[in-house]
Amino acid sequence: MDAVFDLDDLLEADEIAWARKARAFATNRILPAIEQDFEDKRFRVELVAELGAAGFLGMHLDGYGCAGAGAVSYGLVCLELEAADSGWRTFVSVQGSLAMSAIHKYGTEEQKQRWLPGMAAGELVGCFALTEPTGGSDPASMKTTARRDGDDWVLDGSKRWIGLASIADVAVVWAETSEGVRGFLVPTGTPGFTATPIDNKLSMRASIQCDVEFDAVRVPGDAILPGARGLSGPFGCLNEARFGIVWGAMGAARSCLDAAIGRSQTREVFGKPIGATQLIQAKLADMFVEYEKGVLLALHLGRLKERGALTPAQISVGKLNSVREAILIAREARTILGGDGITSEFPVMRHMANLESVRTYEGTDEIHQLVLGRALTGLNAFA
Repeated sequence: MDAVFDLDDLLEADEIAWARKARAFATNRILPAIEQDFEDKRFRVELVAELGAAGFLGMHLDGYGCAGAGAVSYGLVCLELEAADSGWRTFVSVQGSLAMSAIHKYGTEEQKQRWLPGMAAGELVGCFALTEPTGGSDPASMKTTARRDGDDWVLDGSKRWIGLASIADVAVVWAETSEGVRGFLVPTGTPGFTATPIDNKLSMRASIQCDVEFDAVRVPGDAILPGARGLSGPFGCLNEARFGIVWGAMGAARSCLDAAIGRSQTREVFGKPIGATQLIQAKLADMFVEYEKGVLLALHLGRLKERGALTPAQISVGKLNSVREAILIAREARTILGGDGITSEFPVMRHMANLESVRTYEGTDEIHQLVLGRALTGLNAFA
């Protein structure tokens, strides 16, 4: 595949180095156990510190022990990690693009010094508590509240599908206040904070997502993120995570395409490899074209981001396209693998299941279609 699509020719030396480091990590530390981890619903928490030591956590941020890497380098790392499993790219996104970005963008210097160096090193884990049981695509209907009580804040409510919450040291919690939606840094050991892993998942089984309850959770006045007011606060972080997904989903697609190409060369039917048939070659060509287009779009968005010119609508183009096409590539790859494609001998069904979650979080297809529709027409169709 690399012989046709010479991506390295479009990259800088440091970007190639980041990609190769991430591919080596995925190959050596994630892939040997991922099928069993998916079967066992096991998240290997011991890899968190290794990801930190490799510089992948909050790598796009400056200072506080973060690598200060460019947007394309970060995207390439997301692609390589998700080529192993969406759960590990999700971990990097939740830790770096959501929790760490929120603190870095909106926190005080004291908050940054307290949390970011440990999070960059993988010594501390953060989560990002925005989604609620009844309002995944409608955060404006938020029911979690924070009220003043003397110098403190008291939080009540619930969140759902919160990645890493049961292993996190700090939660970035978004709550409705008398002055609108605000963000709070809540140490997870605070009385009244309860995180319960969601156990009955058929997707993202090698990662952690939780239900979170806040029962009169009391935090000091300086727990608030002073730079975030209204929904623009969490949305700013979500766009960072969506950018990583644009790249990451193409990693899952590449893994499926690689499996299909390999199988087409070794499986023989009617006296020859199935890859020597016109129908299989047509499928592989179509899958490859969509993969290459997706990566080139991701690269274009990365260059825009590095210039400070990337817009939310452009991110929606990338997220919508990458995940939708990755799912189609995974499904077509399964047909080439035949019946064996539904087994864990190949990664395709695992990627396909994971991508259904990736398609849903950080904005469903429908939400991104409406974002684009509004950008194209100037008319709001959300309500």
